[in-house]
Amino acid sequence: MRIALAQFNPVVGDIAGNTRKILELARTAMAQGADVLVTPELALTGYSPEDLLLRDHFYRAIYAGLDELEMLDGITLVIGHPARLGNERFNAATVLRDGNRLGQYHKMLLPNNEVFDECRYFTPGAAPLVFEQNGVKVGIIICEDGWSVEPAAEAADAGAEVIVSLNASPFHRNKIATRHEVMRYRVQETGLPMAYVNLTGGQDELVFDGASFALNKAGEVVAQAAAYDDELLLLDVVDGDIVAANLAVLPDELESAYRALVVGVRDYIGKNGFPGVLLGLSGGIDSALTLAIAVDALGADKVHAVMMPSRYTADISVDDSRDMVQRVGVKYDEIEIWPMYESFMNALAPSFAGLPADTTEENLQARIRGTLLMALSNKSGKLVLTTGNKSEMTTGYCTLYGDMAGGFAVLKDVAKTLVFALCRWRNTQGEIIPERIITRPPSAELRPDQKDQDSLPPYDVLDAIMERYVEHNQSAADIVKAGYAEADVNRVVRLLKINEYKRRQAPVGPRITHRGFGKDWRYPITNRFS
Repeated sequence: MRIALAQFNPVVGDIAGNTRKILELARTAMAQGADVLVTPELALTGYSPEDLLLRDHFYRAIYAGLDELEMLDGITLVIGHPARLGNERFNAATVLRDGNRLGQYHKMLLPNNEVFDECRYFTPGAAPLVFEQNGVKVGIIICEDGWSVEPAAEAADAGAEVIVSLNASPFHRNKIATRHEVMRYRVQETGLPMAYVNLTGGQDELVFDGASFALNKAGEVVAQAAAYDDELLLLDVVDGDIVAANLAVLPDELESAYRALVVGVRDYIGKNGFPGVLLGLSGGIDSALTLAIAVDALGADKVHAVMMPSRYTADISVDDSRDMVQRVGVKYDEIEIWPMYESFMNALAPSFAGLPADTTEENLQARIRGTLLMALSNKSGKLVLTTGNKSEMTTGYCTLYGDMAGGFAVLKDVAKTLVFALCRWRNTQGEIIPERIITRPPSAELRPDQKDQDSLPPYDVLDAIMERYVEHNQSAADIVKAGYAEADVNRVVRLLKINEYKRRQAPVGPRITHRGFGKDWRYPITNRFS
């Protein structure tokens, strides 16, 4: 028996388009001798349709797609899709063969943590499904089912000789190795080989990295699809085991994070039909990395960078911005903001009389820049990319309606230390970021001689505290016990808490860590818990 794993990038809600893509993949698989085509989880609708799942006419479109797929002869299809039976909804996989529906499996374990909210929509399944192909009995599980013992064990008890797992497993750093490890446990427990197929592409804040694979009975990875690219991975089952096939080389940790960001930008812009992007270029490292990602995702012709200097902007910031845009070849403009700033200050002078200067004046500069970018966005239709990083989002070192103004926050889940590492990695692929941008001390350049570390702990300390508190749910006391200065820990935790209202108003951005400031971060704004 030959199985084809259809690793591809659906568009949420485009059921007709996804159906056409599956048919195309099925015909290609048939031409390569495949007996079975397995799609990822909810491949027919894309993952996740969220509250589209509550609409009656959504299911009419789903069943029209299944009817079309059912007409294909010559190959067995295992299609991931939402199903509705009476008043209940299921995360399902239907087996289609030569105009017949051989059975439908319902996902047993519904994740309701991190970015997942499946208990809101689905009823858990209660029974395994095993079908026969060419004398081989194939059991089905769906995503979360594979992260616990019972569903795979029930498939084995029902007579399965090989297990196929349909997945919509979003990327975070080190996720591929974790998938291999967890699925190896299922193989060891059942004694059965496993084929694992995953989605690719970006969907709002989620990025799906593909990297479908197969494990033989010994738990060895005997087939591996590429990360981030669409692919048909062909697997042969011989004498009850999956034999060795293509083994793609997987990216290392930095390349994987960078490519996830590229895919997130590419699909958010492309799937939503924006003609391109705008971003404010400051001569600093965050905007430089954002520009590099945008160009790699969309091409230079769809990217417009705008430098908006003030009297506090260093000459080298302007020089480095000009240098980088020449290297990447994007459209570039410079707009001096100081005359506008002075006009604002003159208008506000009566109200500010007798009051000392403070962050108000700094934030006003950021808001002028945000207004200019949004005006250019309105005129051109291009989406503004914000350039703030996760360290800034944690501590509130970002300005509402200023540098936070925009439609997609590329670095929202990228800590400052990772920003530096990604810039250095990107330059190994072709040096497009001027070295001085990477080596200069970071500064917002909103007042004379300003440096980020004037008012924050060193970024390696800040980011370590942030990772422990945000991503691993450690308490402040536990972080202090781990060796971090109590003053630094308390400061970071306090800043995190009082700036929740800002994060709630931030644009969506791609998630690349175990826990980002998106669907998997749900804290009350009004909150007195200490």
